[in-house]
Amino acid sequence: MNLLQQLNINEHNRGVSTGLKWLETKGETIQSFSPVDGKLIASVTATDKESYEAVIQKAKDAFIEWRMWPSPKRGDIVRQVGEALRSNKEPLGKLVSYEMGKSLQEGYGEVQEMIDICDFAVGLSRQLHGLTMHSERPGHRMYEQWHPLGIVGIITAFNFPVAVWSWNTMLALVCGDVCVWKPSEKTPLCGIACQKIIAEVFQKNEVPEGVCCLVQGGREVGEWIANDVNIPLVSATGSTRMGKAVSGAVGARLGRSLLELGGNNAIIISKDADLDMSLIGCVFGAVGTAGQRCTSTRRLIIHESVYDTFKDKLVKAYSQLRIGDPLDENIHVGPVIDTEAVKMYQASVDKCKQQGGKFLIEPGVLEGNGFESGCYVKPCIAEVTKEMEIVQQETFAPILYLVKYTEFEEAVAIQNGVPQGLSSAIMTLNLREAEQFLSSAGSDCGIANVNIGTSGAEIGGAFGGEKETGGGRESGSDAWRIYMRRQTNTINYSTKLPLAQGIKFDL
Repeated sequence: MNLLQQLNINEHNRGVSTGLKWLETKGETIQSFSPVDGKLIASVTATDKESYEAVIQKAKDAFIEWRMWPSPKRGDIVRQVGEALRSNKEPLGKLVSYEMGKSLQEGYGEVQEMIDICDFAVGLSRQLHGLTMHSERPGHRMYEQWHPLGIVGIITAFNFPVAVWSWNTMLALVCGDVCVWKPSEKTPLCGIACQKIIAEVFQKNEVPEGVCCLVQGGREVGEWIANDVNIPLVSATGSTRMGKAVSGAVGARLGRSLLELGGNNAIIISKDADLDMSLIGCVFGAVGTAGQRCTSTRRLIIHESVYDTFKDKLVKAYSQLRIGDPLDENIHVGPVIDTEAVKMYQASVDKCKQQGGKFLIEPGVLEGNGFESGCYVKPCIAEVTKEMEIVQQETFAPILYLVKYTEFEEAVAIQNGVPQGLSSAIMTLNLREAEQFLSSAGSDCGIANVNIGTSGAEIGGAFGGEKETGGGRESGSDAWRIYMRRQTNTINYSTKLPLAQGIKFDL
């Protein structure tokens, strides 16, 4: 309860906010149970249609004013949000860990990502740039500029309950947009906490009501956002199935969608790899967040000459993993999000066995003292072949598949031979292999790394993937452009009106 008090969370909370006010709603009650111990943390009243429409109206009104604030001034608001997050890093990080189940270090790391993106966005607020171009007509100047879009709808998943919201929101804010956020119904209290933290900053700076809004609920609320013509951009993070539904709805009204969807990420272990260094990246990638990151390592593609040696190292490392309460800093692996996730884990294990997979580290569900929530599973390792159907699927659980290869080109083909295209890596000290892996004939993923794992992207680079991962890009680099609309301008400062392409039109 002390943690909730620090974050100003009550036993029962309204789930609809316009940034400065919490609205009455008659939606369903969402109860948040911790996967750590199975206890009810608190509950939230979800959004109903009437309160949703009220939020959208407030956001539309706020945009009219917010877009006229100078971008550096908007950036200063984001700077203050970053300071507020620094002050609340410990309690918010603990809430992330307790409500979602990831380790405490990962919970703190997620809040640090929020702080980092605030810092990035503050600098960006003075660098939103266009281009100037030479006109073919004398006495004319051409240039392009970028304008805010309007309302950005943000739908986030449970596995990163606060960071992905901040990636979108902080960039959208400095770009002059306003935001409506629907967090996962599995982690509603993280959304409440973030909204209350930023509300204090907004009130102090007289930010218009409606600049950052919160709606809560399940699939229906997400469908309202996807189908809403008032929302020109919908950013959605989740499964490929969910992303296809969102993309179809947004596309039908010719809106924009930014999709961050499934990952089936692989690391190639070359014959020239530093095996000890590779081990760290592979194990963290596979078991971090209990295998529930979109960038989690699902597959290891290992050269036949080092296969047995590296396999033995993996088995030994897995035998040393500590599973338990993620708020204990000595624990490596916490629970999965809920008992439904446990069932999905078990179903994937069964499919793997049916298709001929051989488990080197046996799977299982943990029970008894300390595991009463029923959400703790054993990280496991299976030897498989590239032809197995299970290898084509994103298994959102700590199951690691090992595949053997002979030639480099074969390894790349196995790496690319899945529907998803988010993150990839190669462990090698061979310069030619590294460069080939990063070439156009190498990895087909949005993220390709050398001598680091698939998990743990920095905010400075654009984050996202190809194929069934959705093609979206968030966070760093020039990802800010998706939140704005481009406008080409031509100014005639001459005394004549020549037409383009030399067309003559005399009166």
